[in-house]
Amino acid sequence: MQEIRLTAIAMACLALFPTYTTAFWRLPCRGRSGVARLDPIVDPGEISSHAHAVHGAGNFGMSSDQDSLSTADCTSCAVTQDKSAYWAPALYFMHTNGSAELVDEVGGMLAYYLLYGENVTAFPDNFRMLAGDPFQRNFTLPVPDPPKSEWTGNQATQAALRQKALGFNCLDYDKDPEASLARHFLPNKTYLDEYCTDGVRFELMFPSCWNGLDADSDDHKSHVAYPSLVMDGTCPEGFETRLVSLFYETIWDTYAFKDVDGYFALANGDPTGYGYHGDFMQAWDSGVLQEAIETCTSESGIVDDCEIFDVQSEDDQRQCQFPIPSAIANEDYQMHDDGLPGGMIIEWGPARALMVAAATTTTAAVVSLPTLPTISIAGISIDPNTLLGNLNLPTAAAETTSFTSTSTPSPTPTPITSTIIDPITEEIIYLEREVVVLCDGNGETYSTSTGTLRTVSSTITTIMETSTAVSYVKKDTVPEPVEPEQDAGHARRHLHHRHGHGHN
Repeated sequence: MQEIRLTAIAMACLALFPTYTTAFWRLPCRGRSGVARLDPIVDPGEISSHAHAVHGAGNFGMSSDQDSLSTADCTSCAVTQDKSAYWAPALYFMHTNGSAELVDEVGGMLAYYLLYGENVTAFPDNFRMLAGDPFQRNFTLPVPDPPKSEWTGNQATQAALRQKALGFNCLDYDKDPEASLARHFLPNKTYLDEYCTDGVRFELMFPSCWNGLDADSDDHKSHVAYPSLVMDGTCPEGFETRLVSLFYETIWDTYAFKDVDGYFALANGDPTGYGYHGDFMQAWDSGVLQEAIETCTSESGIVDDCEIFDVQSEDDQRQCQFPIPSAIANEDYQMHDDGLPGGMIIEWGPARALMVAAATTTTAAVVSLPTLPTISIAGISIDPNTLLGNLNLPTAAAETTSFTSTSTPSPTPTPITSTIIDPITEEIIYLEREVVVLCDGNGETYSTSTGTLRTVSSTITTIMETSTAVSYVKKDTVPEPVEPEQDAGHARRHLHHRHGHGHN
């Protein structure tokens, strides 16, 4: 019944892509080749810090490259000439008892190949790239996004475009659909339970402008760039070569946890969604992708419409799975009793994440803050150095210190930063009996708070880090979550072309 319903919804989907789109296809990956702590791009030859949901070649492993992937005897995606690997962090539900349960994918993953721009070319040999930032825990731009015609200045930088390249689409097939890439954070569970009855569609757009020289770069990002409108637009200087555009979609069944106490978190310890990211390693059979770009000009988006492709059945896609390395063969990725796989800590931000595993033996790190001048509040002199000196604050930069953390957070977990955000209400709170002085680097005080656990305004305390130590305590503002306006002209389940109404 589920497959029938999904097909019916896909057949009814309406326009999304702009009028200048002429051709595309969506590559279904109905099977998932595996979930494991593997990332051969970021952590080649090693076990990764967090778990990824992987689609594609059946021999994926910690040392994969194009040559090895090309020898795979199966793929979990539809086109057999494509042994590429597609992966992103898995989504978990964090129960109040500290266990982490893998959320089910609905229908696998879709990888869209979009022919935006002119003189579009296939990925070169040994090409690989990343999209998103796993350390991100906030959104630094206005919410919601302004109209694209106003994307200038700070709105048009590569840093801004990278943040806009991910989306979390709340699905309710009985209502008008939301626009893709409109919401850049994962809604809290209260909102998910009430409005997202068919789950959440995670969306990720990859850069499509290439420097024409390098198949990779040290950070796996610098050899590519986003066009001016993320999906399309003008490529920046030095990145004029237009690659076929790649877009990931994965639906997670968050509604299966309706009314269950807890919260959702990505495997990289991110409950906000801002740190969603994805990896791509190309391994198409030689010449096939370029031939498809040049000849498969259907606007339906249906992969079967491209006669070049050898398309296998959904059952065959689901049969393809990679072997788990012996070092992590005993890890249970479905239900992990002690928090996220690998012991990855939960970090709520807004400071950038540390992305570390919970220590088996924890020690509080005492951070030496710079000397601040004495301040006066309501005629009373206060020495902020005395107050701040009594706080045990963590630091990501001091290599000689450790930190306090836990792999089994409660429904309102305490992150290892100085910020505490309630995962249900998304309100900011202070710890019981802590004294907090909000000030800037010049010692100007904004406010103080003491006493019991209580809700405050959107002003929070953030520890600003340098390469060597914490430099000062700064006043920041957390943007209030804003639900984007819905667009009735967009697809309900998966992204679809304005002329395409085929199944996905």
